[in-house]
Amino acid sequence: MGLRPFKGDRRAYLTETPVPQLICTLAGPTILSMLVTGIYNSADTYFVGRISTQGTAAVGLVFSVMAIIQAMGFFCGQGSGNYLSRLLGAGERQKADEIAVTGFVLALILGLLLAVFGNLFARPFADLLGATDSTRRETISYLRIILLGAPFMMGQCVINNQLRFQGSAFYAMIGLMCGAAVNIVLDPLLMFGFELGIPGAAIATISGQFIGFCTLLIGSRRGENIRLDLRNIRLSAPNLLQIVNGGLPSLVRQGLASVSVVLLNRFANAYGGDAAIAGMSIVNRTMMLLTSALIGFGQGYQPVCSFNYGAKLYGRVREGFFFCVKYGTLLMSLAAALCLLFPTQIVAFFRNDPAVIAVGATALRWQASALPLMATSILTNMMLQASGQGLRSSITSSARNGIFFIPLILTLPRLLGLRGVEMTQACADVLTFLLCLPFLRASLRRMKQAEEENR
Repeated sequence: MGLRPFKGDRRAYLTETPVPQLICTLAGPTILSMLVTGIYNSADTYFVGRISTQGTAAVGLVFSVMAIIQAMGFFCGQGSGNYLSRLLGAGERQKADEIAVTGFVLALILGLLLAVFGNLFARPFADLLGATDSTRRETISYLRIILLGAPFMMGQCVINNQLRFQGSAFYAMIGLMCGAAVNIVLDPLLMFGFELGIPGAAIATISGQFIGFCTLLIGSRRGENIRLDLRNIRLSAPNLLQIVNGGLPSLVRQGLASVSVVLLNRFANAYGGDAAIAGMSIVNRTMMLLTSALIGFGQGYQPVCSFNYGAKLYGRVREGFFFCVKYGTLLMSLAAALCLLFPTQIVAFFRNDPAVIAVGATALRWQASALPLMATSILTNMMLQASGQGLRSSITSSARNGIFFIPLILTLPRLLGLRGVEMTQACADVLTFLLCLPFLRASLRRMKQAEEENR
């Protein structure tokens, strides 16, 4: 897998390079950056776990807010990114310039609004997330600082996605890895060296986001990449509609992920208290880390999909999809085996508390059982989104944490108690896989027909 920046004719590169080679070249940087990002997303949980179970629970509660910030960032980034890639594939550079800077500025505005209003209403916000008397103080202190980094986190998401969709995964990787490295180094230094505790973890996180943002901004001005020139802003209805069409699936998917975490924490608290919240938080971070390589693989496929779809090379879109599903399923099967064999050890690595381990290990076994199915579900959603099928992509993206998860989390715990909380996500994953199959079949059939008509 190539880890160097691409130089040359971008159109020929994306439309003529053999598909497996192209995906592996683009996926190398994205897989590495996603793995590093997954590690640094877990860093706060790991280091806070050295302090207390209540601190681990507080970080888990605020994780849903970070999911909201990322959802809004990906809404602007994916929405502008996959459209600009299709525009570049069709040879419309000026329109691509306009949509890029429009998505970027929109993200900064939304991030600033979230930072201001989130801090003004931090106490009710924390209670809404499910903070208890024993976790409220830690939750509010961590939340306030995290919200200050919202504009940088969202801006980072936008530039990262736009670089990937232009085939510049190398620069996207460098930006994310710089931010991750800063966070990982500052976590123990601020928390224990300067004795700042949980606020130190939050400061480390937003510091990493700021450095990542600045690095990505520099990377966007290298090579053939589109420059984010404020003179090209066009907040017109057509541009905003394209951002909504391309970004809505990401907003739905990650927005519902945030809602699902809030509901999960509330039911975990009701049936197991702070230890259950901490245990489920650890499982969520572990699953995020394990699926990060799959998501990185899919992100390597997305520019191939969107660019070739715009160029009407549907055979390459289909070939890339099957290539990714094949190896993605193999990867997730290996990850599932790891979790099924060592669930206790994995949870104890973050927090060596018997009550936390009891909940986390059981939930990890359940979620691992559905991991191999996630390759098809995630890649189907990515393919639908990158090819501009906004409605279908929104439905498939809302299934895992919305359509299926919400009814299940409202039902299973009432029937099975804590066991219902532990098994809800796995059940939702299986149902999501079944829902994706008819959408996938219809999309592949339509592209095959269009390919035959273009011959």
